[in-house]
Amino acid sequence: MKQQEKTKKKRIRSYPIIVISAFYAAIFVIMLGYISFYSYNNRQVLMNNSYNTRQQILLNQNLRGQIVSRNGDVLAYSETDANGKDARVYPYGKEFAHVVGYSTNGKAGIEALANYYLINTSIDLSDKVSLDTQGSKYPGDTCITTLDVNLQEVAYNALSARKGAVVVTNPKTGEILAMVSKPDFDPNTIQSDWENLLADKSPDAKLLNRATQGMYPPGSTFKIITSLAYLKEHPQDYTNYKFTCNGRFSVDNESIQCFHGETHGSVDLTKSFAESCNSSFANIGVNLDRKVFSRTIDQLLFNQELPLDILYAKSSATVDADTSVADVMQLSIGQGATSVSPMHMNMITCAIANEGVLMKPYLVDAIKSVDGKMVKDYDPESYKRLMTALEADIMKGMMKEVVESGTASKLKGLSYTAAGKTGSAEFTNSTSDSHAWFTGFAPADDPEICVTIIVENAGSGGSFAVPIAKRIFDAYFGVE
Repeated sequence: MKQQEKTKKKRIRSYPIIVISAFYAAIFVIMLGYISFYSYNNRQVLMNNSYNTRQQILLNQNLRGQIVSRNGDVLAYSETDANGKDARVYPYGKEFAHVVGYSTNGKAGIEALANYYLINTSIDLSDKVSLDTQGSKYPGDTCITTLDVNLQEVAYNALSARKGAVVVTNPKTGEILAMVSKPDFDPNTIQSDWENLLADKSPDAKLLNRATQGMYPPGSTFKIITSLAYLKEHPQDYTNYKFTCNGRFSVDNESIQCFHGETHGSVDLTKSFAESCNSSFANIGVNLDRKVFSRTIDQLLFNQELPLDILYAKSSATVDADTSVADVMQLSIGQGATSVSPMHMNMITCAIANEGVLMKPYLVDAIKSVDGKMVKDYDPESYKRLMTALEADIMKGMMKEVVESGTASKLKGLSYTAAGKTGSAEFTNSTSDSHAWFTGFAPADDPEICVTIIVENAGSGGSFAVPIAKRIFDAYFGVE
């Protein structure tokens, strides 16, 4: 009896120890499970971490894979010299510098985006054995991009020696067909040029991808956003809008004037948009409900993260009850503290072209092994509805009018139809200092291609950006 009581007391004393041990064992199992789950789902991020020595182990074993265009043109590959040293080669040099990127001194562009696959190999075991016997490295997987070499070259050459950026996309799928940024650099000599590129304190900023990281005043392209806010506030009677432009609009001793003091006379909403009347849009802006304006800005992804997998900067635009009348007037025409990247403006334009739905922009179409096996493919993905289908249709009609009777008339009367919005964004107190913008799509009624262009310090969008867009559209539609 006494023995039973002793055993019982011992069990009682050991019970808390068992409970605590089980508790910590459960925590350990949960943590182990979470770490395994996290590591699997974030394996690319972990692999790309500069502190991960696994990268170098793989590069000692594998030859970094190729990056190719949508049509199979080789954009980047690795070769081994007589001393066994690997070197990265970029056949198109500066043309794809920012979008393809580089893989030394850190990584950028597609080289960073697809790094996990480029340094891994998916060839068969028998092929590995064969290469082992030859003393050769395994070939890394191939990254097939969405990029079109012809469109990239046309955009690159059209921008010429000007600073700026060009983005070309398919609004129905989100495929990025071309992305150009100037000034540029030669990725073939990035290692030897690195210190000079970092030491350069000029405004050139050659390593900066202006297409996604460049922050510019949107100028009159922002009238797309102001127009959408007006449509949301006046869904039934927007066609009744009337304004008489005498070249200047003033409220509370604050004034806005039209570009070069031009007088537009009597205008409705569509004509205000087509002729890019600053006075009319300043009038629209100060009379808009601030909450509607702010909500529209938010819906169009300003001041927030964008669905992009490469480095980018967040655009900025703000209006609230405390915003001054002067600042609202500036905001309404895309001036003041407002800033946007060409890629973001392209995304807004794509949503208009695609019945209000933004497809997630993407650069990598598929990953294949060197012997052609599919490792991973990427399908078009709907990201978010930025506006109603009706609002998109109305905006599409207004953008068509910009070509037919407005500031983008250089795109009128061609074998294809186009729609868009020009902009002349002032970046100093002088009206003569302005960036030239164009963002638009073609064909106008069933868009297949969307183009956004900024040419720094060039002047009028209609004079400098629209001709570049025409060359890109011509190349896409095969116009000689």
